Amino acid sequence: MNTDPTTLASPPYTLWQLVIYMLRLGTLGFGGPVALAGYMHRDLVERHGWISEADYKEGMALAQLAPGPLAAQLAIYLGYVHYRIVGATLVGIAFVVPSFLMVVALGWAYVRFGGLPWMQAVFYGVGAAVIGIIVMSARKLTQKSVGRDKLLWGIYLVLAASTVITESEIAWLFIAAGVLVWILRAPPKWLVKPSGLNAVAAAQLPIVGGWLSASDLGLLGQIAIFFAKAGAFVFGSGLAIVPFLYGGVVTEHQWLNDKQFVDAVAVAMITPGPVVITVGFIGYLVAGLPGATVAALATFLPCYLFTVIPAPYFKKYGKLPGVVAFVDGITAAAVGAIAGSVIVIAKRSIVDPPTAAIAVVTIALLWKFKKLQEPVVVAAAAVLGLMVYPLMKGGF
Repeated sequence: MNTDPTTLASPPYTLWQLVIYMLRLGTLGFGGPVALAGYMHRDLVERHGWISEADYKEGMALAQLAPGPLAAQLAIYLGYVHYRIVGATLVGIAFVVPSFLMVVALGWAYVRFGGLPWMQAVFYGVGAAVIGIIVMSARKLTQKSVGRDKLLWGIYLVLAASTVITESEIAWLFIAAGVLVWILRAPPKWLVKPSGLNAVAAAQLPIVGGWLSASDLGLLGQIAIFFAKAGAFVFGSGLAIVPFLYGGVVTEHQWLNDKQFVDAVAVAMITPGPVVITVGFIGYLVAGLPGATVAALATFLPCYLFTVIPAPYFKKYGKLPGVVAFVDGITAAAVGAIAGSVIVIAKRSIVDPPTAAIAVVTIALLWKFKKLQEPVVVAAAAVLGLMVYPLMKGGF
């Protein structure tokens, strides 16, 4: 269909049709953020003609500029196009809820049966395959986001090194990377003529920092603050959140051990919907259903706000050189952190020759077969784990 919905008095679809579509996509959509965004273009732009090409491109640009999960933000924006706040809200819920329910169910099973050897065997293979998947994702993101840009490569390498050395993600380095590229490539006018507003904003930073690091909250409060920071400061693909989560969940708060964290990433790989929904699984392991709910709400609320608040102004300001430069710097930092996290997590998942072989074969398969779906690789790794684990550990 060639109909452009923006030229019509009313959209050629109802809000509930879009909500049902997003509910189905959230239930059956495998392949990660890029694949999910591709499905939306195929179905909503090309097949049904509900969304115009221009609106889709604007949604993609905003999703790439703002922190948070790309696919979820794109879905929220497309809900906003014709049905504004109500549409964005209902579409966002419909897209996220199916995978949230799945990871909660898997979290219950993990807690209930996690001590059983068969489940350990499954994650023995899957954990190794996840390393291969992250390696390939980091490679693709590096090519796309950094390319041959020397400045961005410098930022990329610094963040990769800091992630490996500290085994955590340093949030202020992301902001510093964005500011550095902004100043070097599109210097703001206030550098020459500082305003009182900037001084006030700078004075408020310690207050915000103190609020974010409040230590006198209960466990659910700590979960809410940590995952809100994850949703508000993580740029890039769904896997960009992995190093940030590792630093907070394993290193700082010690809510999970290394093995549990790798298993949580694996759960995100075998479920449909946004990869970031792994926060629900992590929250469940930390504090049951309340923890899962708080973690998911805290992670996705910033992404929702970063979509609906700037949406009316994005056409006017989204392509300003300063905005583009700032996002380029943060994106390079995020991809560098992902690359560093590969080494950090691999040290815990690659424990013997079979797991090393699974990781290498995963990389080779994804390199050779570009359209190979990641859940298929994960399922095969699970079967291999069931076969190899008993041999390595002396039976179930």
